[in-house]
Amino acid sequence: MAAHRKPRPAFGAQAGRTAATLALAGAATATAFEGPAHADPRPTATQVRAQVDRLHREAEAATEKYNGAKEQADTARARIDALRDEAARRTERVNAGRDALGATAAAQYRAGALSPALQLALSSDPDRYLRGAALAERIGERQADTLAGLRGQRVAIDRLRAEAGDRFRELRGHEAELRRQKAAVQDRLAAAEKLLARLTAAERAAYEAATRARETGTAGSGPGGGAGAGADRAGRTGGGARTAPAGVGAPTSRAARAVSYAYGAIGKPYVWGATGPSGYDCSGLAQAAWRAAGVSLPRTTYSQINAGQRISRAQLAPGDLVFFYPGVSHVGIYVGDGRMIHAPRTGSTVRLASIDDMPWAGATRVA
Repeated sequence: MAAHRKPRPAFGAQAGRTAATLALAGAATATAFEGPAHADPRPTATQVRAQVDRLHREAEAATEKYNGAKEQADTARARIDALRDEAARRTERVNAGRDALGATAAAQYRAGALSPALQLALSSDPDRYLRGAALAERIGERQADTLAGLRGQRVAIDRLRAEAGDRFRELRGHEAELRRQKAAVQDRLAAAEKLLARLTAAERAAYEAATRARETGTAGSGPGGGAGAGADRAGRTGGGARTAPAGVGAPTSRAARAVSYAYGAIGKPYVWGATGPSGYDCSGLAQAAWRAAGVSLPRTTYSQINAGQRISRAQLAPGDLVFFYPGVSHVGIYVGDGRMIHAPRTGSTVRLASIDDMPWAGATRVA
C-alpha cells in the first residue's frame, strides 16, 4: 500500500515557496508605501511658518521652565552655602570652648593633687586660700554652663548639617529639571531650523520678512506708514531709537527708568536664559529693565505676572508688563501707543512691536 501513496513535498521546498510568496508580497507592499503616491508632500512655506512658530512658542515655554528651575537651583545653592558657613562658625566656637575647658581641667588636676583640707592646713595664708576656693567653685559652675552650651551647639550643628543635606537633594532635583528643560529648548530649536532648511532661499527670505513684520507690528504698512514706523525700523535694524522719546508718559520715575532701559536694549540679540547686558530672553529683559529702576522682579513670566497689581488693557501705562499666550509664556514692556519692547525669539533681537500681534494673557503694574 505504501507504493500507492502520493509523495509529500519536502519541507524545505514548501518553505521556500512560502518564503518567496511572502517576499513578493512584502516587496509589493513596500513599493506601494514608498511610491510617489504615498511620499510625504513637501510642506508649503505657510505650513513651515506655522510649524516653526509653534516650535518657537514651545521653546519659549520650555525656556521659562528652565529659568524657573535655575532660580530654584540658585536659591537652594545659596541656602546650602549659608548653612555650611553657619555650621563651620559654630564648629569653630565648639572647638574653642572645648580647648578652653581642656586647659582648665588640666590646670585643676595639677593644682588638685593635695586634698582641700590639707591645702588649707599647709597654706601660709588660709584666708587667701578660702577666697581662691570660692572662686574655683564659681569657675566650676561656669564650666558646667559652658558644657551645657557646647552640647546645645553640637545639636544645632547636627541640625544645620541635616538641613544642608535636604537642600542638597533638592538642588539635585532642580539641576535634573534644568537639564530636561534645556534639552527641550534645544530640541524645539533644532526641529525649527530643520524645517526652515527645507525652504528655498526665496521662501526663507519671505518667511523671515513676514516674521519681522509680524514681530514689529508693521505688516501691511507702506513706507513711513503710521505712528512709530521709524521706531519699528530702528527695532529691526538695531539702530536709531536708543532712548525713550520725550513725554513717554510713565506714571512713576521708576517706570520711566524701566522704559528707558528697554529702549536702550533695542537691537540686542535674543539669548534664551539670558538677563543681559549683551542679550536677553523675554522675562530676562523685563527683569533687567526693572532692576535698573531699583525693583527686583522674579525670573519667570508666570511669576512676574503676579509681581504687581493686575490691570486691564484699558489701564495700560508705560512701564507695565504685558503677557501673552495661554501659558503666560511671553512678556513685553509696554511703552505706550499700543506698543511694547520685547525679546521675541531665538534668531531675533530686542525690538518694538504691537501688543495686538499675540494672544493676550494679562498685564501687571510693577510700581
